[in-house]
Amino acid sequence: LVDQWAETYGLDPLLVDAFIRTESGFDPVATSSVDARGLMQIMPSVARQFDVPAGDIANPETNIWLANKLMSKIMSSLRFPEGTPEKDRMSIILASYNSGIGHVNDARRLARLNGENPNSWEVVARYLTLKAEPEFYENEVVRCGRFTGSRQTLAYVNDVIGRYDRYCRIAGR
Repeated sequence: LVDQWAETYGLDPLLVDAFIRTESGFDPVATSSVDARGLMQIMPSVARQFDVPAGDIANPETNIWLANKLMSKIMSSLRFPEGTPEKDRMSIILASYNSGIGHVNDARRLARLNGENPNSWEVVARYLTLKAEPEFYENEVVRCGRFTGSRQTLAYVNDVIGRYDRYCRIAGR
C-alpha cells in the first residue's frame, strides 16, 4: 500500500514509512487525543475535505491514500522554486502536514517580509517559533494568528527526517 500510493503521488515510500512510524508506530487503529486516526493519523476534517466518511479513515488503504493525497496537495500549493534543496522542501512539507499549511504559510510570508528566504527550513522554523509572539502574529501578513505548537512541530520534522535518513542508509541510498 505504501509503495502503491507513494508512487501514485510522487513521494518516496521510505519517507512515507518514516511518517507512519512517527505518526502511529505502525498501529492501524491508533487514535490521538485530537481524534487523528490510523497509520498516518488523518483528522476527520481532512477526510471531509476529500469526501471520505470519517468512519473509513482508520482503514489502512484509505488512510495511506488520504495522507499521500494530502501530501501531494501540500507540495503543489507551497510552490517551491526550482533549486530549493530537497531537505528544506521535505521539512517545510512535513511541518505543513503536522501543524497546518496556514501556519507554515504565515511563517513563509513573515520571512519574505523581513527579506529572508521563505524556502529555507531554518528560516521557516524560526518564524514558526516567533508566531507565538504578538509582534509577529499580529502582523498584517499573518492570516492564521498565534501559533504555540512550534516545539512539537520542530520535533516532529526532526523525527521524520531522522528516520527517513536512517531508512535511506539501511536501503543503501
